[in-house]
Amino acid sequence: MIFNNSNIEAIQLYGNHFSGHLPSSIGPYLPNLQGLILWGNNLSGIIPSSICNASQVILLGLSENLFSGLIPNTFGNCRQLQILDLSLNHLTTGSSTQGQSFYTSLTNCRYLRRLVLQNNPLKGALPNSIGNLSTSLEYFFASSTELRGAIPGNALQGQISPCLANLTSLRYLNLSSNRLNSTIPSTFWSLEFILVVDYSFNLLSGCLPQDIGNLKVLKALYLSGNQLSCSIPGGINGLKDLTYLGLAANGFEGSIPESMGSLIRLESLDLSDNKFSGVIPKSFEALSHLSYLNVSFNGPEGEIPSGGPFVNFTAESLMQNLVLGGSSRLQVPPCKTGSSQQSKATRLALRYILPAIATTMAVLALIIILLRRRKRDKSRPTENSLLNTAALRRISYQELRLATNGFSESNLLGTGIFSSVYKATFADGMNAAIKIFSLLEDRALKSFDAECEVMRRIRHRNLAKIVSSCSNPGFKALILQYMPQGSLEKWLYSHNYLLNIEQRLDIMIDVACALEYLHQGYSTSIIHCDLKPSNVLLDDDMVAHLGDFGIAKLLDGVDSMKQTMTLATIGYMAPGECSSFLSIYIDIFHGTF
Repeated sequence: MIFNNSNIEAIQLYGNHFSGHLPSSIGPYLPNLQGLILWGNNLSGIIPSSICNASQVILLGLSENLFSGLIPNTFGNCRQLQILDLSLNHLTTGSSTQGQSFYTSLTNCRYLRRLVLQNNPLKGALPNSIGNLSTSLEYFFASSTELRGAIPGNALQGQISPCLANLTSLRYLNLSSNRLNSTIPSTFWSLEFILVVDYSFNLLSGCLPQDIGNLKVLKALYLSGNQLSCSIPGGINGLKDLTYLGLAANGFEGSIPESMGSLIRLESLDLSDNKFSGVIPKSFEALSHLSYLNVSFNGPEGEIPSGGPFVNFTAESLMQNLVLGGSSRLQVPPCKTGSSQQSKATRLALRYILPAIATTMAVLALIIILLRRRKRDKSRPTENSLLNTAALRRISYQELRLATNGFSESNLLGTGIFSSVYKATFADGMNAAIKIFSLLEDRALKSFDAECEVMRRIRHRNLAKIVSSCSNPGFKALILQYMPQGSLEKWLYSHNYLLNIEQRLDIMIDVACALEYLHQGYSTSIIHCDLKPSNVLLDDDMVAHLGDFGIAKLLDGVDSMKQTMTLATIGYMAPGECSSFLSIYIDIFHGTF
């Protein structure tokens, strides 16, 4: 029987249709067990109190089953426990005394990082001992329960505490849909490493300060549905990584800052239902990633920009702005100014003058290379569009399982220390590479977090793209752009594959462009730390894409990245990244000349 094997270290039977009960003496016979992952089955009965006699266990994933009865108060015996997920069952904590003993026992688990209890009929109040849980605790989910006590359920009132500024490791803050009032404390804007802030749908008032630009790595800021006023401060242009900005349904006034056109990573901008005046900045035409814009129910005037992302916007983005002019497609009157005709004449003149100036015999070889690269790049927009569309999807574990035929070995593309990569074909015909991380390795979780941290920041044609991710307490995976031609390592060291001199040169240029972007083309320098042929992937057109950022390092002082290991693979363990690049150069051109 599987639960009597004293040598077993991990049991992973998740996402099946197993039924029945766990043995009452499950723990004593599994002294070396580190991971028990059974979520997504039909298991029932009680969770045996003996389960924590398996004292070495690190991860217990029992969610999405039919377990019932009392949660054992013996989890404190699992002193190495890091992840406990009991969500989506029928478990209770019984009387007040029983419930408090469960939470109190967890204070012995000094490494506990994730505690997930949501969607269970839990009752009673959280004890004061809840504050003595592990200082390593990162996630505590208890939604859809009947717990009560000092932690309210979405009815927070009063002011935002200035003490939030002391949480220097805070990355995500969501206090939306409450009744918080007064102003946002001035100390809050000192949290320079926070990534996501959501204060939407409260009663906050006052102005946004210039200090908002201190949040250098902020990705998303949601302030819609409050009573904020004044103008948007110029300091907002310091948020170079900002992707989502929601300021709708407030009292903001004045002009929309022209400097917001420098927020080149913006994908969604909602300024609707305010008191903005002036023109919509023409600088917004440079926001090439902007896919959603809403300036409805304001008072801007003048001509609507026509270039860049504005070619895709519809009238819904500009409703109830009666003094705007532009294309009839936007259901506004035309602008009768000569500025557009003048700029068109300028563009026509430049179109014929610049090629004559640019032509020179001294750089003929370089021009040939650039023209070839330009021809190859023309085929990429369709691919990128598909990826951008796919990125909007939420991809579930079941979809991944179906797309990989149950994670079949026939779809296995490769394995690493912390992960395995499978080819997936989804129902809509899209191909992708699924990188699944081993949760029994703590370094694998760090690798997953590091890769997400890096990849969400960067966009470049020579970097592997993340389509989506799937993250559950018992399962972590990245959905990546599929590379049909495999890795550079395969093309260099397999007898069945051959690269000509032009292809080798193109690959070198692609890798060099990727490194130049990582080191100097982005606001924060990024060191790949694992540059080697197996991490250089080739698409259908033999264009090289650098991938695997699991041990990458950001040189911006972010605490979470300080823990990232700066080791490399033996054989490419050069003193610096440029030396690793030289190693790849030697591999590519070895024996060519």
